[in-house]
Amino acid sequence: MKVTAASNAAELPIHRVDVVEPGVPARRRHLKCEIGENLQFDTAGLEAYCFANWNARVFDAFVLAAAIQFCDHTKTRSSIRWGREIILRIPVHDPVHWRSAAVSEALHGALEFLTGDRWHIEFVARKRPEVPTRQQNLSLPDGERIVIPFSDGLDSRAVAGLTERVHGHKLVRVRLGSRSLNGNRAKGNDVPFASVPYRVRFGRPGSVETSARSRGFKFLLLSGIAAYLSQARQVILPESGQGALGPVLVPVGQAYEDYRSHPLFADRMEGFLSALFGHDVRYVYPRLWHTKAETLAEFIAVCPDGTNWAQTRSCWQGQRQVSLFGKWRQCGICAACMLRRMSVHAAGGIEDRATYIWEDLSAARYENGAAAGFRKTRAQGAFYEYAIAGTLHLDHLAGLQYSPANQVLLDRQIFQLSRSLGVAEQETQQKLERLLTQHAREWRDFVGSLGPGSFVAQWASGGP
Repeated sequence: MKVTAASNAAELPIHRVDVVEPGVPARRRHLKCEIGENLQFDTAGLEAYCFANWNARVFDAFVLAAAIQFCDHTKTRSSIRWGREIILRIPVHDPVHWRSAAVSEALHGALEFLTGDRWHIEFVARKRPEVPTRQQNLSLPDGERIVIPFSDGLDSRAVAGLTERVHGHKLVRVRLGSRSLNGNRAKGNDVPFASVPYRVRFGRPGSVETSARSRGFKFLLLSGIAAYLSQARQVILPESGQGALGPVLVPVGQAYEDYRSHPLFADRMEGFLSALFGHDVRYVYPRLWHTKAETLAEFIAVCPDGTNWAQTRSCWQGQRQVSLFGKWRQCGICAACMLRRMSVHAAGGIEDRATYIWEDLSAARYENGAAAGFRKTRAQGAFYEYAIAGTLHLDHLAGLQYSPANQVLLDRQIFQLSRSLGVAEQETQQKLERLLTQHAREWRDFVGSLGPGSFVAQWASGGP
């Protein structure tokens, strides 16, 4: 049976977390999450946001984002049931505002839709106000501004380049990765929104849940805060159609649908930001009806820096997992890496084999495709499962519109997207069909380029 959101479930595993100020104990049977210890705020990062006037409500929003990340990663999901019941208490400067029906309902609605969990968030008054950061005179472009979340990803780099070509200095980048906009670690920043202003320490045993649905909340909240502070009315989300719609159209196993990059989640975040800050911002998807390859090809063709796409990362694996001889590579076989490799092929790009751990996807056997010297090549375990899942996700997305069994799913997406985007259903249907047809063509060409004997072709044609 298909997994549904937690609001329809009963007797979910309970996770109780108290966010506390330094020196304040947590309640009995509640996991302690201490500000300054588990939630660490970076001075330079805060200055990159609070560069004009100290805003306690913005600081509390950072605490909220960090606390939600802490909760998400410190409670494993059951193999039987997706959802969890998360009871969270957070100290804030203005609890009356945070408890208001408009803010609380919008927040809970967005989180439950995104994560598939049932949330109960209580806001209490802080015992001591947070000390304001040192103010800096950081420059913002004059006039109307447009915000874009910016990371090391290929879509991010390409769409930022394409947007800047049209809007020039109006574009404001919001850094979402571990490095700042000037290429250094999060310190010494001299531009707004140059680094994430906090980091989360999970304590022992560390992060125990990898689904990380809360990441979507973090990214949209940070970019929304930047829009509020810079008085921008528009946030450009760079995801291609495959990245935004694919995880919902082709969910993994029996997991709850992944809405992290989906317009329906962005709609809910718009409502939350409006209630919290009194500032209306619109998240827009300029590449929603394009494949990643089409975006990359246009970036290469028209942007002066179109050759720097090869410096980006798509793999979510950490340095410890996919390093070889001291060099951090990308795995090359997860869903993100497979989409990247297919897109580079379709766009006519060429990458060094050493970009990936799995250098050769044309190998007849999975274990023979990895670079010499990499040990985790057995046809079992996490890497093997990622490889199968990555291949089948793209393969199933390529065949989605050709099976009558999927028509109900597609019709529902068309209905929801048309209302979210304010576009007629017929136009939405045409755009979705074109996107899926283009994806299928790119996937077919990519698998064909590997040869019929490749392990990827064998999986795509009938499973491992």
